[in-house]
Amino acid sequence: MEKLIITAALTGAENTREATPHLPITPREIAADARRCMEAGASIVHVHARREDGTPTQDKEVYREIIHLIRQECPGLIIQVSTGGAVGMTPEERLQPVSLAPDMATLSAGSVNFGNDVFLNPPQVIQTFARAIVEKSVTPEIEVFEAGMIDNALRLVKAGILALPLHFDFVLGVPGGMGGTPEALIYLKNQLPPGCTWTVAGVGRAQLPLAAMAIILGGHVRVGLEDNIYYRKGELAANAQLVERVVRLAAELGRQVASPMEARKILNIDREVGAC
Repeated sequence: MEKLIITAALTGAENTREATPHLPITPREIAADARRCMEAGASIVHVHARREDGTPTQDKEVYREIIHLIRQECPGLIIQVSTGGAVGMTPEERLQPVSLAPDMATLSAGSVNFGNDVFLNPPQVIQTFARAIVEKSVTPEIEVFEAGMIDNALRLVKAGILALPLHFDFVLGVPGGMGGTPEALIYLKNQLPPGCTWTVAGVGRAQLPLAAMAIILGGHVRVGLEDNIYYRKGELAANAQLVERVVRLAAELGRQVASPMEARKILNIDREVGAC
């Protein structure tokens, strides 16, 4: 098996300091947490931005500061920005950080019920985002909440907007999306074209068992406070703790963990390290 890529989803758009004091919010807190996660074994950080009051924002100037500080703190670490933002944001708002040409950007490949809300991604929006990501030579990560989103991404390949192989992230356990079950993960994995890579992001209690499955099945793992704030029931976690646990699991299961440079090769990230 190729080496294991660990992504740390540091902040997200939903969780709050009231829910967990470990949540990084300011650019400096996010950069410092990114460093702790890299030292623990992560090779990618998935970044959402917040305003000073903790509310989510896609303001490219806030992202610019975050990216600059992470580059200083964590040379070589892969920076992946979110284009999901928060539910209710306009496409124009959500797309802002791509203009900074980070290493990677997420591309949600369809709409999905998201708790009591709807995360809207009409076909034209998906195409616009895909073209913007490609134009900036950013590596996309296809976010999959439902099985049909894989087909949506492959339609972009047929249209000549994206090219294979692609990297997918299966986000499982969101209320309204596919459940965080072994059956769901295996089904999605089996729908991918040869040569594509995948990560699983298990939400809540699904994070640990799906991480273990991904290690065994040859996929990659995303953990972090965006998806799950607990280490075990009733015990709050820090991002680096969640990364460290995956590293230990991988060691027990005989799979080596990829460094940021090794992850760049696996994901075909060709841009110069530190370029922005």
